[in-house]
Amino acid sequence: MDEALLRSLTPSVLALLVRRGADFAAAEDAVQDALVEAVRVWPADPPRDPKGWLVTVAWRKFLDQSRADTARRRREDRAGEEPAPGPAPAADDTLRLYFLCAHPSLTPSSAVALTLRAVGGLTTRQIARAYLVPEATMAQRISRAKRTVSGVRFDRPGDVATVLRVLYLVFNEGYSGDVDLAAEAIRLTRQLAAGIDHPEVAGLLALMLLHHARRAGRTAPDGSLVPLAEQDRGRWDTRLIAEGVAILQAALARDRLGEFQAQAAIAALHADAPTAEETDWVQIVEWYDELLRLTGNPVVRLNRAVAVGEADGPRAGLAALAELDGSLPRHTAVAAYLHERDGDLEAAARLYAEAAHHAANVAERDHLTRQAARLNARRRH
Repeated sequence: MDEALLRSLTPSVLALLVRRGADFAAAEDAVQDALVEAVRVWPADPPRDPKGWLVTVAWRKFLDQSRADTARRRREDRAGEEPAPGPAPAADDTLRLYFLCAHPSLTPSSAVALTLRAVGGLTTRQIARAYLVPEATMAQRISRAKRTVSGVRFDRPGDVATVLRVLYLVFNEGYSGDVDLAAEAIRLTRQLAAGIDHPEVAGLLALMLLHHARRAGRTAPDGSLVPLAEQDRGRWDTRLIAEGVAILQAALARDRLGEFQAQAAIAALHADAPTAEETDWVQIVEWYDELLRLTGNPVVRLNRAVAVGEADGPRAGLAALAELDGSLPRHTAVAAYLHERDGDLEAAARLYAEAAHHAANVAERDHLTRQAARLNARRRH
């Protein structure tokens, strides 16, 4: 069973049903039913046109759902709209579906959650984990969002900024989470950049490409995480780096700085350094200052503390860290790193072990545990 194929087809099948007039919530239910049917049928009898098969079955599922509470005339009208046998249209409606999920009637958080569920294919549990809320809370939020857009016409797009946030979250989930959606996020962002002349769209595309270029170096053969400073830069994709830098430079030349352009500039400085020791940390701190001016985000402040520790020494970094809320994600891990840089191995080992207990995923937990063990071993010898 090709789960990747099912995931890639789901958004366009859902979009086709909605474009044909299906209620959004009912359309998603019908598509999910069709996916279940595909899992049951395809291993023994794979279709020649998987997308067309899903469209046909999902539409019939939708009609079955509609018959229970729809008048006879309406049923007959809809039955006449059933797609004829044959290949499904090749048009990619996925990006239009992103805009529908980013409709102005939704709050940004609801729009992101709905898109990640309906288009990105993430589970409610994965989305809840990203938002740090209970799964039941996120399920209710997604259900309310589906009801909100159910009566919305498909040709009423939402806000570009919300779509960018959605794409960025999808990319991050694909980059480090359970489901690989990074390539899909890049594809959709390329499509958005081709259709919208906006420097922040270009900034987001550049940021994705620069991060994606380092992907091969982020893990060791055994699957363990490799910190940026220890990565084999020969494994980085220089073609993606060059493309990302060129896109970023063109966006910055328009003098309409936004948060994604600033983040991309930081990523570009890391990518440009031949070795970790040659990283221009002073410039990186300056870009973090710009990013703080744009967002005021506490996580940006945390990352800035790391950069300050590299540019001005670990004690300067610890002083910057002391001004931040200790409950921030990764705060303890950053404190451990800066204490290690300052030579306090006992405190660093203790903090690495503490950070491991609060790690967001198994790979991060194992990495922090190894860091604590490494320092404890050094102290014993």
